[in-house]
Amino acid sequence: MITDTYRLVESHACPMSTCQAPAGSPCRTTSGKVALKYHTARFQLVPALRSELHVATPAVRHPGSVWTALPVQKVAPPAVPMEVRIAYARVSTRTQEIQSQVDALEASGVHRLFQEQISTRVRERPEMKAALAAAREYRSLGAKVTLVVHEMKRLGRGALELLKAAEELRDAEIELEFLTGPLAGKHDPSGHGAALFAFFAAMAESERDYIRDKTLEGQETARKSGKAIGGVKVSDDDMLATALRLRDQEHLSLREIASRLVTRTGKKRGQHPSPATVMRMLREHDEVTALPSTSTH
Repeated sequence: MITDTYRLVESHACPMSTCQAPAGSPCRTTSGKVALKYHTARFQLVPALRSELHVATPAVRHPGSVWTALPVQKVAPPAVPMEVRIAYARVSTRTQEIQSQVDALEASGVHRLFQEQISTRVRERPEMKAALAAAREYRSLGAKVTLVVHEMKRLGRGALELLKAAEELRDAEIELEFLTGPLAGKHDPSGHGAALFAFFAAMAESERDYIRDKTLEGQETARKSGKAIGGVKVSDDDMLATALRLRDQEHLSLREIASRLVTRTGKKRGQHPSPATVMRMLREHDEVTALPSTSTH
């Protein structure tokens, strides 16, 4: 048993946003009391305590009493560089088992593990968000931090999602490690591992091109079948004449013009067109009326 455990814990300020007790003082509750035990994120900053499940606040700190800041106790710094490994495990459905991921991550020597059952189609993944927040907190204290994931698809399926996660890690100077798959290994965004982030960026660009091409193909197919594409289609001269008068005589903005127009046909009948639709309508009119003068040269 380590002697003066609480002094080792208190050699670091508590990184939890709900506590943030300064170095030298015990952790506190949201109600302003001395916490019964030190927050996990705090004592795991001490290499010798990483295997502990919890560290109780000693009697000398009077757990449960009103919290007050105490003088900082001088404690010798750790003899080895501090490194924290944060793990994230995920499955999409309840029928999938997650234990194999958890076992592999724990065997790799992680200090904290976050796991959830949630589809990658869901934009907000609470446990992923919590894992990144914890990683950033440790990094802000000067620790070297690595986010460990079993395989790439657990971090995200789409290239855009992977790129977003990778850029967030790069900005926070957090390393990324995959245990299996073609990208298995540790990737440092500031060093040789930057190639991984370039790879994600290339994948994302390819995915954006694919989405754009498929969208254009779908629009062209719709046009050939006679379906309307884009915003509100202006098919009557009255709306165009009104828009021209409001622009040329009353000098109104596109937004003001749109608020005075009403669509008379189609699914958006009775609604105001968007400023973008008004701009497109006026631009098309100006281009058509300009054709005779340009063709005389």
